[in-house]
Amino acid sequence: MSLQNFDVAGKRVFLRCDLNVPLKNGEITDDGRIRASLPTIKTLIANGASIVIAAHLGRPKGEAKPELSLAPVAKRLSELLGAPVQFAGAVTGSDVTSKAAALKAGEILLLENIRFSAAETSKDEAERQVLAKELAALADAYVGDGFGAVHRKHASVFDLPKLLPHVAGTLVAAEVEVLKKLTQNPERPYGVVLGGAKVSDKIGVISNLLGKVDVMAIGGGMVFTFLAAQGKEIGTSLVETDLIETVKGLIKQAADSGVKLVLPTDILVAPAFAFDAPATLVSADAIPADQMGLDIGPDSAAAFATAIRSCKTLFWNGPMGVFEFPAFASGTKVVAQALTEVSGISVVGGGDSAAAVRALGFADSAFGYISTGGGASLEYLEGKELPGLTALGL
Repeated sequence: MSLQNFDVAGKRVFLRCDLNVPLKNGEITDDGRIRASLPTIKTLIANGASIVIAAHLGRPKGEAKPELSLAPVAKRLSELLGAPVQFAGAVTGSDVTSKAAALKAGEILLLENIRFSAAETSKDEAERQVLAKELAALADAYVGDGFGAVHRKHASVFDLPKLLPHVAGTLVAAEVEVLKKLTQNPERPYGVVLGGAKVSDKIGVISNLLGKVDVMAIGGGMVFTFLAAQGKEIGTSLVETDLIETVKGLIKQAADSGVKLVLPTDILVAPAFAFDAPATLVSADAIPADQMGLDIGPDSAAAFATAIRSCKTLFWNGPMGVFEFPAFASGTKVVAQALTEVSGISVVGGGDSAAAVRALGFADSAFGYISTGGGASLEYLEGKELPGLTALGL
């Protein structure tokens, strides 16, 4: 069943969104995830529902941390909708219950950060179910639209939908449709560009995709473990030494699978991780011992762009360098530009990648699709079963 066909007229809907936006000094720096939730919210309102929204922000680990309050999100959501959004200030309790019960058709109540409740992320199923039952009592139906959390077995994502009539929201349905295009007979050549800080976050997806893609390009902080695995000097660059042998195996797997593995040939280095650090261009074979790599160099960026443009299907997750520092943003910008020129489908895989393309001035519409969930997208591509999708029958 689709959201459009889900009967919500006169009902209270519990809507799980992903509103995990980046904040700086209490201000939202990228509202992309809030905007991505609007189609589902507007559909529910148009179909006569009142809405109780739950979402998380950061990792408060069961503690109420003021800096991770969803209050700024309530304000921004209200601005985007052009309608008031009530803010509960708590996850459960008598005040939440009374505010939810008083909602009229078209009205919205946003709960405080769901992860302020330790039961939300508990490994103990009984604890999660206690919270799920409290949340279920607030509504008549459930809509799951928090794609960025569907890989988590959390109370509001996994346990709650089992207690109410449920359906996937517009965003989750769209994300799954796009990911199916990447996993079920993708148009070839099929390429993947991976960046970000750590190889450990992406070992599973790299290994799984090496048997399925034609081209794989590696940048970001994780590339230095690859360079170290090739026996190259990486200076003071980020490295996961315990994974060097694993990465050697991945490099061999790529060769054995006939996958074109694209690694940087030049690197922008600096003496320290600092906004105003001076950038020096060096060969990937000659990183000075007292310097750290903070971006791929121009030759590498050009090679990555050429590889990207040759593909009909392209998935990108993770920036190529420290794009927040202007001197080390060019690699990510060149890769992003190349993605806009892919003739088939290009998917920007959530998280830092989505924030990066917006920060660098690209419009969302320039890409085939911008995912809201980096970790969830990666686990889907890794072939894992995602609890939140299972709970929704997807």
